[in-house]
Amino acid sequence: MKNNLRTSIQTLVIVFSAVVLVSCSSKLTPLSSSLFTTTPSPMGVQGTKVPVTVNGRFPEKWFNKNAQVTVTPVLKADGKEVWGNSVTYQGENVAGNGVTIYQQRGGNFTINSEFDYDPSLVNPELDLRFTARIKNKEVELPDVNVAQGLLTTATLADVYSTTPAEAPDDFQKLIKDTYDANILFLIQQAELRSSELNSSNLEAWKNLVKNADNNPKQNVNVEVLAYASPDGGYELNRKLAENREKNTSTYLAKEFDKENVDANIYANYTAQDWEGFKKLVEASSLQDKDLVLRVLSMYTDPADREREIKNISYVYKDLAETILPQLRRSRLVANVETIGKTDAELRQAISSNPNSLNINELLYTATLDGAPVEQIYTLATQKFPNDYRGWNNLGAYYFSNGQYDVAKQAFEKAQQINSAAPEPNMNVGLLTLADGNISRAEQLIGQASNANTANEAIGLLYLKQGDYNKAVQAFGNTKTNNAALAQILTKNYSQAQQILDGMANKNAMTYYLQALVGARTNNASTTASNLNQAFRLDPSLKNYAKSDLEFARFAGNSAISNLLR
Repeated sequence: MKNNLRTSIQTLVIVFSAVVLVSCSSKLTPLSSSLFTTTPSPMGVQGTKVPVTVNGRFPEKWFNKNAQVTVTPVLKADGKEVWGNSVTYQGENVAGNGVTIYQQRGGNFTINSEFDYDPSLVNPELDLRFTARIKNKEVELPDVNVAQGLLTTATLADVYSTTPAEAPDDFQKLIKDTYDANILFLIQQAELRSSELNSSNLEAWKNLVKNADNNPKQNVNVEVLAYASPDGGYELNRKLAENREKNTSTYLAKEFDKENVDANIYANYTAQDWEGFKKLVEASSLQDKDLVLRVLSMYTDPADREREIKNISYVYKDLAETILPQLRRSRLVANVETIGKTDAELRQAISSNPNSLNINELLYTATLDGAPVEQIYTLATQKFPNDYRGWNNLGAYYFSNGQYDVAKQAFEKAQQINSAAPEPNMNVGLLTLADGNISRAEQLIGQASNANTANEAIGLLYLKQGDYNKAVQAFGNTKTNNAALAQILTKNYSQAQQILDGMANKNAMTYYLQALVGARTNNASTTASNLNQAFRLDPSLKNYAKSDLEFARFAGNSAISNLLR
């Protein structure tokens, strides 16, 4: 009898407990998707991430006072799941770190999540997963779907369509050089001395002028610039400088006439050479030269300058012996223009005698239409292995032709030779970006702002980082697919269309982007015609387009739906 009573009591306790649990759990009923909204809608890839904000509401009297509910956004597609940030909410009787929700009034909540974009999740849905407990008992709640589909337009940003940076060739078709010689004079004299006229330096200078005049690939003219030192009165120095110029010009004219040199002579003189004086003092080891330079900066009148400097008697003696004699001169300047090889001569040299070309000639010749680019850059790396430019430009050739592994090797070799050079840093940065290492790519591309196509690389980097406004600014007037994509992502469709229309070398992606512009501006005919052209050039794009939400609005358009079958 006692055993039966005990059994009956235990049964009642179990039943009562079950009723209590059912009563408690019944307050956590499945939630309706109408209680939730997502931003953006539809979801979209931003850079390499999928950011989404879910706003929701727990209804009045829904939240059990003793409950803890953890809410987790989950991206789902084809059996795969990616979990976002979880947030825990708790009833008013629970002592914990969750956000408290009061039973009588319910409460609103916001969850921000950022998923890594996974290309295998094609048009995923976003669910909210609820993990609930009332005291120590788990309560099962179904997932609630809050969003469908994913815009992946941002993923069309393409590293491999970016123009790699080429190092400059520094080739000059007209090379300008200057060659100097000096004829010195005694103090307060303008006569040419035989010791100066017979100097080896002057003789070498005259021979240089003669050879340049006789060379059919060179042009030469001569300047005579006569000076007087700044000591003595201005009028005296003016006459001295003038006479020195006349005597020197007359002498050179006779010398040129004897040698049949047809070089023009342009002459001028400076009465007091204060600028030359300053330069010589600055370059000297003169005692208290700073004091002399201070006088020059304090006084602008020549007479005041001369007086103050002479007042520094112990310095002036050194000036008179070491500085001033060098200023009593005629400076002879030969301006020689050398005409470089013509394009035809360079082409001929590549065919017949490529080893005769220097590094700048090789790099320039590689840019000529129809030139054997790979052959020329390979020769540049062999003949000038320590010049980074040959390696970098060979890598750029490989990159542009889809040979990315050998391009990387060439770029890295260029980096080893010159780690500060902007072009290989940018190019390695592009390949690093292609590998998904955005932070490292940012470092490399940041060191390459002087590269000739840096704006493309920087714009692409911003696209990958999801900063589309900065991408637009970086691209500037560049006309590329990536530049047009930046305009699409900032909803500037007219500018995107202008870029695409202005591109010289259009490819399948160019037409696909034009189809996107058509879709976003609700232009069915533009969308259809450009999709057709894109698929014709690259049939693989059709598989991508079939799941592209950009074209969902045209589901009822037969022309577009037939293209997407």
